[in-house]
Amino acid sequence: MLAKGIFLSVAAAISLALAGVHTAAEQAYPVRPIKIVVPYPPGGPSDVAARLVSQPLAAKLGQSVIIENLPGAGGRTGAKAVAQASPDGYTLLLGGTNPNAIAQSIYNSLNFEPIRDFTAVGVIGVDSNALVVNPAVPVHTIQELIQHSQANPGKLSAGATLGIGPHVTLELLRARTGASMLFIPYRGAAPAISDLLGNQIQIGMTSKAVLLPLIREGKLRALAVTSDDRWPELPDIPTMRESGFHGVPAYLWIGLLAPAQTPAPMVEKLNASMNEGLKAADIQASIAKLGLEPRTVTPQEFTARLADEARLWAAAVKESGVKLD
Repeated sequence: MLAKGIFLSVAAAISLALAGVHTAAEQAYPVRPIKIVVPYPPGGPSDVAARLVSQPLAAKLGQSVIIENLPGAGGRTGAKAVAQASPDGYTLLLGGTNPNAIAQSIYNSLNFEPIRDFTAVGVIGVDSNALVVNPAVPVHTIQELIQHSQANPGKLSAGATLGIGPHVTLELLRARTGASMLFIPYRGAAPAISDLLGNQIQIGMTSKAVLLPLIREGKLRALAVTSDDRWPELPDIPTMRESGFHGVPAYLWIGLLAPAQTPAPMVEKLNASMNEGLKAADIQASIAKLGLEPRTVTPQEFTARLADEARLWAAAVKESGVKLD
């Protein structure tokens, strides 16, 4: 009994000591640079968004914030790396709807759990997409596109980054309307847009930041936007809903996530620093230039939003018939 009592006392002492170490580490956090993993190539809207938020984070936290691009597999490569990282507050994911709310429905198997393996930190903004065509295609509405494709079977190709929202939406359009178009998968938006401009493919869909300048210059023609309301910059272009295409998730949420089990005090510190920094007028203006609507939410609100997005996209993926290995 005496030995057992001594053992329990030692165990309790060790637990208290470890708790003290964790508390001290959480209070001192951060004491070294923080890394944000962007699961897409450099230069895209997500990469720029991460670099924008890194500036106020570094200023508020007093430590450097480093961007590391780990593209591949529709965002899964970078997401997996963060899911497996130590939950110490020093490795974050630039994630959101695509890797954390769509992946679990679209891929037959994943080696990480897109929601369970992460702790939501905060939102940078929400994005929306546009359905566009090369100007050589003689259509100006979704209905005209469907009719033209059916009258010219096998002549139209659509392209987008594989395994993300625009891919699902294009396949949903085809499944729902009987449009005749071949889907061409791409590793990123840049090569898809390049081929769209060159008329190697005729139909595309991606974010506002990428498409708006090209639409304004007449290099691409917009048929509809996915947002709830028309884009202020394109007041004559209807929404998907106005075009009779209902049930399409409207937005893509972009934010920061940490590995699951990251201590709550660290998450709250990151969230507070991030939200305070995002209130700055210059940062908001830069985010708006990316086509994003700035948002500031709590970690709990972001967690709930991702769960809602997962349900919305699961229904869209099921109807579209998209499944990937």
